[in-house]
Amino acid sequence: MGKKHIQLSTPSSLHASQALTPPTAMATTHKKHLSAFANDLLSTSALKLGTSVDRLVEEFEAGWQPETTGYSRKLVEFCSSKALNELCSKVLGDGSLSRFTFNMMLAWEMPDSADEDSHTECVAKEKEERKRPPKETEEQDEIPLFYSDLMPLLVDNEPSIGEDAFAWLGSLFPLVADIVNGRFTFETLTAPTGNRLHFPAYDKFLKEIDKCIKHLQKQATPKGVELADDEFILHVEGTASTQRVVRHIGGASWPGRLTITNYALYFEAMGVLSYEDAFKIDLSKDIDHHVKSGATGPWGAPLFDKAIVYESPELSESIILEFPEITSSTRREHWLALSKEVMLLHQFLNKFKIESPIQAWEMHSRTILGIIRLHAAREMLRISPPDPTKFLIFALFDELPKGDYVLGELAKSLKNANSGRLCSASSILRSLNVSQQSIAVAEVKEESAGESESASASGQAEKFSTLESAINQAREEEEETFIAKATTEGLKEEGIGDNVLVLREQLRPLMNVLPWFQEIVQWKRPAVTLLVITMTLVIIYKEWFHQAIAAFLLWIVAKMLRARQENVRDKHNKIVVSKASDQTTIESIVSAQHGFITVQDIVKTANIAILKIQSILVSRTNKHANTVMMVMVGLAILVAVVPLKFIFMATTTFYFTTTSKLGKYIANDKGNRRLKEWWDSIPVVPVEIED
Repeated sequence: MGKKHIQLSTPSSLHASQALTPPTAMATTHKKHLSAFANDLLSTSALKLGTSVDRLVEEFEAGWQPETTGYSRKLVEFCSSKALNELCSKVLGDGSLSRFTFNMMLAWEMPDSADEDSHTECVAKEKEERKRPPKETEEQDEIPLFYSDLMPLLVDNEPSIGEDAFAWLGSLFPLVADIVNGRFTFETLTAPTGNRLHFPAYDKFLKEIDKCIKHLQKQATPKGVELADDEFILHVEGTASTQRVVRHIGGASWPGRLTITNYALYFEAMGVLSYEDAFKIDLSKDIDHHVKSGATGPWGAPLFDKAIVYESPELSESIILEFPEITSSTRREHWLALSKEVMLLHQFLNKFKIESPIQAWEMHSRTILGIIRLHAAREMLRISPPDPTKFLIFALFDELPKGDYVLGELAKSLKNANSGRLCSASSILRSLNVSQQSIAVAEVKEESAGESESASASGQAEKFSTLESAINQAREEEEETFIAKATTEGLKEEGIGDNVLVLREQLRPLMNVLPWFQEIVQWKRPAVTLLVITMTLVIIYKEWFHQAIAAFLLWIVAKMLRARQENVRDKHNKIVVSKASDQTTIESIVSAQHGFITVQDIVKTANIAILKIQSILVSRTNKHANTVMMVMVGLAILVAVVPLKFIFMATTTFYFTTTSKLGKYIANDKGNRRLKEWWDSIPVVPVEIED
């Protein structure tokens, strides 16, 4: 028991980027139908495996089915998988790792010579396009320095890789990306470079991963805490070399050091000479707890939106942690995403009953590597920090539409997959010299199950095909949701006055229907009124409520189809709201004052009505209470004896009769007057307002 660290196995680790070592004579056989990238990959793979290209091809063809398409790509996947397993099991920190894995992606993307020719044509077209003056956009102001200044110097016509190749590598080598969110990671890394990943950027990404792992190794264990065997420090702030973290308790503020692991948050308040014992916020409990953003300020005033708030039924009050910044809330968003990721990880394990220690540790390992990749990307894109959720698994799919489907498929794939394969997330952490007793025991079981691990990348692709389809569906719906939300951003930024004007404009069609309805009720169109009364009474008597609702829904569908045929969406592609007014400034102020008084009167009337009803219910005056009880008993007997449809028919007939000329002729206002007098005579419950 004690401090646990993630440590790299060699000093040079991931950040050497020299070219591939020239193959020896043993592995110089070239295949004409393969591209130059694929031939180089086969030669290098044979060299690393201590065999020849021909033997690799023979081993592949022994399990190859002639009716299967994509011979070249399957061959590349087979050789890459074998060579990568060798690297993972021996020297993960080999100097040529970044170049070799990048060449793997190049060979996978262009396995045939025909693919290479088409790529050459695309490069030629890009050269012509570069001669044209580029269009400046606002987004270029936010491009990180590494991309805007260094990339043009580092990349001329060097080949680059696309999203599919990066996602494929993530399925084999989870240090670079995870198969679940690899495509989202790729989009974030390549947003400034046209969704193409060049080797300098890829190599820098691996270098930053190495630096982050070494940085985590140096972090101190929170004071007075013994970390569990499988608990690892993932991020620390509040030290002398980092920015402040402040805990707010009531009106008091306590600066200190905050540490997050894959199980909990630890806050150490700053003492006179050292930190006090850490306060633990357990994120792994299976309770109804959550973490959210919050605002803080002096004496508890919510002035600065730069804090996270942890709420739990086990705590009497919320825990508030502030991350002070001058401008943005980047630090708060980062810590909020990490806290949610750890919390959602344990909710995932509990929800899908991942009881196997090996499977649970594999999921922990994938989460740890995802957080390390996020740290690396933040250092790489420091000027414009990326969205944290794009590098995390659970925080991402907790927000995405259909994300719960993806997590369900992830749980199935986790239970069916072999966690003991040489390049699994847990195996990579072991290669990084992560050692503890519990994982060492699991390692023995995994290696016994992984001795027969010789499955090719194609087999892994088939295993994750259902998961991939769920991810693609989530991405498609995310794009649709993003486009839909973008249309509402302008409306959200408007003030309450403008929003009221927009609401009135949208309700205008309903307001136009109101005069037509009043004409029917007031018998200004007698024929239509009689038709409405007859239809209403027939529907009530025959109890055709279901048919009436169905007819109404079909009428709406018909109106929608008509609007589509008349192309209304293009004719009225926006709503124009006019803010112009015929009133002067003084008239507008007086009108607003009258509106405020009207709202105030409505609130008063509502309060008085509720208080009068409460007086009746508690029999504050027996006379009024007895009257109400007698009326309610009579209504109860009427409803119990008379069928409900006849009551509705009588009510409808009575209403239309009172609005007709006959009803107005025989109307007697005495009943309404007596009812008003009776209502006014009801005393209310006294109300006392205290300061």
